[in-house]
Amino acid sequence: MSSPLPLQHVNVKLIASEGAPVDLEPLIPIFHGWIRDRVFEEMLLDVADYRHVHQGPGLMVIGLQGNYSVDNADGRLGVRYNRKALLDGTNSDRLKQAARAALTCFQRLEAEASLAGALKFGGRELEVLINDRALAPNNDATRIAAQPEFHAFFGKLFAGADYTLAHETEPRRLFAARVKSAKSFSVGEMLANLES
Repeated sequence: MSSPLPLQHVNVKLIASEGAPVDLEPLIPIFHGWIRDRVFEEMLLDVADYRHVHQGPGLMVIGLQGNYSVDNADGRLGVRYNRKALLDGTNSDRLKQAARAALTCFQRLEAEASLAGALKFGGRELEVLINDRALAPNNDATRIAAQPEFHAFFGKLFAGADYTLAHETEPRRLFAARVKSAKSFSVGEMLANLES
């Protein structure tokens, strides 16, 4: 059965731990290496540097199907995956794909020797945004329609642990949910939860 609210262009941002570095300069050669070595399934094309934008998109790897970035939007440092291309399947499939991409990216950064463990996942918080105002306007109707699928997805991602979910309510902003788990998870645990 298809959802009354098809979610496309899903973004997932994993919030970094407190004290994570805001200097993103060391990521530039890492991101160029990802392009050169083709480390992701998606085709990666270029690195875009937006570090000059206060609380902005930070440093981004531009891809054909999606972008990966370390950003400081809203003063919250984290790793974001932004799915640009349409993706077949269900809303659950699309949420899972975007979460897996963001988690895999963060896992790769946590293991990067040149960062010496400076960038770590905080273990509890993430944001899900739908970067398509036509499909998912930021209003009560969208929030109500997305609620059951979000709860099913977060229940799986957090392995049944309690969590809080808050929505962005400013209508001019993207439809978004900020989620915080009562239990802390590693990136690897969350990847395993997605596959269980």
